[in-house]
Amino acid sequence: MPLMKFANNYDIRTYECDRNNNLRILTLLNIFQDMADNHAKEMGLGIEYVLSKGLAWVGSNYVLNISRLPKVHEKIKIETWPSEEKRIGAIRDFEVFGENGQSIIQATSQWILIDYRKKRPVSLKENLPEYEVLPVHALQTDFPKIPEIERVDEEAKFRVRFDDIDMNRHVNNAVYLLWACESVESEFRLTHNPKHIEVSFKKEGYMGEKIKVFTQIEGLHTFHSICTYDGKDDRELARAYIEWE
Repeated sequence: MPLMKFANNYDIRTYECDRNNNLRILTLLNIFQDMADNHAKEMGLGIEYVLSKGLAWVGSNYVLNISRLPKVHEKIKIETWPSEEKRIGAIRDFEVFGENGQSIIQATSQWILIDYRKKRPVSLKENLPEYEVLPVHALQTDFPKIPEIERVDEEAKFRVRFDDIDMNRHVNNAVYLLWACESVESEFRLTHNPKHIEVSFKKEGYMGEKIKVFTQIEGLHTFHSICTYDGKDDRELARAYIEWE
C-alpha cells in the first residue's frame, strides 16, 4: 500500500489563541511535532523505536509560509508526510487548511537522526528500517542559511523554565520561535502577524539557563539570534528570520 498523507482535524480552542484570537505559533509548531511523532510511530520510526536504538530525532530547520493564522473556534485540517530523505536528514512537510478548505499555511522541516549518547548525526539508511516518502512538497526550499545579525535593535532576556524542556531533556523547538516573537515590541505584535518564518536550530538549551535574544529590525523583516549568556559557555542556540504583515 503506497504511503498516504497523515491527516488530523482540530478545533482551535480559546486557550490556544493569542489576544488577537489567532492560533499561537508556539501551539502550531507543537501540533506539527505531535503529528510528526504520530505519523512516524505509524511508520515504525517513532520516538519509542529510535530511543530503543539509542537514537533520537532532532529538528534542525523549519520554514513556514502563512497566508493567515487559524482563528479561535475554527475547524482546521492539517496534513503531514515525509517528502524527502537525505543521508542524515529527513524532510517532512505540513499543510494547514482553513474551515473553508483553502490552504492557509504551508511548511517544511528538516530532522536529523542522532546518536543520543554521542550527540552526533548518524545515517538514516544504516539505522532505520526502509520507509517510503511522498516526493511532493507543500513548500519548496533548500533551507537557506539565516545571516548573522549586524546590529542589535532590540534585546530580550529569558530563563529556561521546567516547562520549556521536552522529553529529550532540552528546550523544545517551538519555544525558540516564541522567544524570537517575544523580542519584538508588543505594540507591533498587536497589528502585525508573521507571514514567512525561517528557523535554524544550532545547539541544545537546558533548564535554568539564561537566554538573550538579539533582534535586528529591517522594516517588516526581523532577524533573531538566540544565545545563552552566563559568561562561561555562551553559545548560539538558534537563529530565526520573520517577515511580518
